[in-house]
Amino acid sequence: MIYLDNAATGGTKPYAVQSAVLAALKQCANAGRSGHRLSIACAEHVLACRKRLSALFDGYGYERVVFTRSCTEALNYAILGVLTKGDHAVCTALEHNSVLRPLAHLKRKGVISYDVAPLQNGKLSEDAIAALVKENTRMVVATSASNVTGEGCDLAHLRTLLPKDVLLVVDGAQGAGHLPIRMKEWGVDALALAGHKGLFAMQGAGALLFSERFSPRPLLFGGTGSESANEEMPGYFPDRLESGTLSYPAICSLFEGALHLEAHFGEYAARLLSFTKRVHAGLEGMKGWRLYSSPNPCGIVSFAHESLSSERVADILSEKYDIAVRGGLHCAPLAHKALGSFPEGLVRASFSPFQTMREAEALLSALREISTSA
Repeated sequence: MIYLDNAATGGTKPYAVQSAVLAALKQCANAGRSGHRLSIACAEHVLACRKRLSALFDGYGYERVVFTRSCTEALNYAILGVLTKGDHAVCTALEHNSVLRPLAHLKRKGVISYDVAPLQNGKLSEDAIAALVKENTRMVVATSASNVTGEGCDLAHLRTLLPKDVLLVVDGAQGAGHLPIRMKEWGVDALALAGHKGLFAMQGAGALLFSERFSPRPLLFGGTGSESANEEMPGYFPDRLESGTLSYPAICSLFEGALHLEAHFGEYAARLLSFTKRVHAGLEGMKGWRLYSSPNPCGIVSFAHESLSSERVADILSEKYDIAVRGGLHCAPLAHKALGSFPEGLVRASFSPFQTMREAEALLSALREISTSA
């Protein structure tokens, strides 16, 4: 199979990541729950991963790195755990349902109001986002890169346009690992991560990194291995947000994935950009197809056929050519409404840096044949 669904989850993991997971499965303890040698060793490895992520994204220290099961969980902490009665929030038309649904939930409950910044010629405008800020705006949530088009905004510039007391939350699910993100330098207050995409980790490896002025309330309650006599959750991080047993294998994979990324970041971004440039150029002159994305270092190419639905194209590619892509709305309905591709959605091919140009050519060849026979 030619796997071109890496924006959903990375299909190939570095050998070091695979080895780390296997080692963790062979022998591990519950990190931070006991005083014996193996538990302490696991806890030290967990701490090393916190430090690695904080360094990689110019974060605010290891104690402000909280592990989650997914980027979705991290965004729920950032939104549901911070916004309160009377707050206003701003997001963008490119946001994933991991942002849209928590905001909509709070709005339905009468807790908050929020506005959505529109696209301008298919792109986000930092000025348009900032223009929606009101006196009671508590938070602006912006994606680092759309999972539909790979587009994002200039986060550093956006920060300069926002009032100092407005929190800037970034969905890093697609951008992290492909684009530089400098939290302290740019003034990003919270960054949600999906380890299983651009960070090369396994599924179940997520994280939330946040600043000193960002203090999410716990959404889960339970054991932390600390302050066990206290019926309340600990008041300090990361324990305050980490109820229950951490997934040690997932954290080990995230640590090794981050190390691998640091060694290859520029090389991989260039490879992904070259793949999207090639497919973009091939589709531009191909009858029957319309592009909805631009070349990007996230490896995403989105397109539609003039007469076949996106789901049908994805089915044909899978059944006849053994090429895996994704059709539909990609959990980002507002993006498709803004792009004019709602409700049919788009075909999304998303590359990994471990792939070759031959696979990009195979995709173009298949699309050429589909167009001829449609």
